[in-house]
Amino acid sequence: MKAHDPLRVDAAGAPYITPAPGVGRVMVLVVAALVPGIAAHVALFGWGLLVNITLAVAAALVFEALMLAIRGRPVVSFLADGSAVVTAVLLALCLPPMAPWWLPVTGAFIAIVGAKQLYGGLGYNPFNPAMAGYAVLLIAFPLELSTRTLPLALQQAPPDLAATIAYSLGGGGAAGLDAMTAATPLDRLRTGVGLGQAMAEIRAAPVFGALAGRGMEWVNLAFLAGGVVLVALRIISWHIPVSMLATLAAVAGIAHLAGPEHYADPLFHLLGGATMLGAFFIATDPVTAATTPAGKLVYGAGIGLLIYAIRAWGGYPDGVAFAVLLMGLTVPLLDTYLRPRIFGARRARVRDGS
Repeated sequence: MKAHDPLRVDAAGAPYITPAPGVGRVMVLVVAALVPGIAAHVALFGWGLLVNITLAVAAALVFEALMLAIRGRPVVSFLADGSAVVTAVLLALCLPPMAPWWLPVTGAFIAIVGAKQLYGGLGYNPFNPAMAGYAVLLIAFPLELSTRTLPLALQQAPPDLAATIAYSLGGGGAAGLDAMTAATPLDRLRTGVGLGQAMAEIRAAPVFGALAGRGMEWVNLAFLAGGVVLVALRIISWHIPVSMLATLAAVAGIAHLAGPEHYADPLFHLLGGATMLGAFFIATDPVTAATTPAGKLVYGAGIGLLIYAIRAWGGYPDGVAFAVLLMGLTVPLLDTYLRPRIFGARRARVRDGS
């Protein structure tokens, strides 16, 4: 009889299944991938975004802790998963940089309490919490949401960090803010087209850069870089971003070819507004997005189509939030009818004579 070797380790043959990363690690990587876009935004638009992120994250953690305590769930372990932080950062990225303090706090309340915890917490929310919070703010406070800060290059006296904090905590209304704000490039584009102005005349405004809105073109490229890293690390799949961006570019290209004087080129739509943030960080929410490969392609394509429709003919200059929420309604249908065929299922039915 062969003696047992205590140092021997029996290893199974391939294939091996790599364990999926935990929620906390995924959230850390998502926040890390957002850093280039956040840094570009702060460098081009000032400190306001960091103030909004700080307020939104603090409020989201407080609301999350209160709801977990009320629901009798372990507070520390759920807070440590980082999902509330990611929700708050995404919400803050959608708000105007110079926003009064109550705007990110109210948005965090709607996102965490209304769109997440009241539905059962992480994994049970039917709608993207950050976009639900932003959409409610956009409908309830259209004036505050439309007050966007100009790029620092267009401001004569950009506010420093202390002035930005004072403005935010003062609830808004600081003198001189009008000199630092203007309509967003997407809003300027809609208004100009509505007035019958030619595209060349509209794009001559100082809020436009060489490719899209001044400043936002670089912010979008930074978010694109972070999103590509997430795809390379397989934190998100390529299906939703690629189908969303390809559809948006295709529809914008067709419209631009049909009427170049009235419709912006595809590059403007890809690098304008919240396109890259939406494609890689919002539409790919693993809880509210489609889960099958075919479903993800249709889901992303639908978002791209709706973004263009809202931008071109809707009542709001950008449509990422509404597009994500509307396509979220179709996810149960997509996951039901676009499930991948089980390998060998057809051959089994033929062999059984069914």
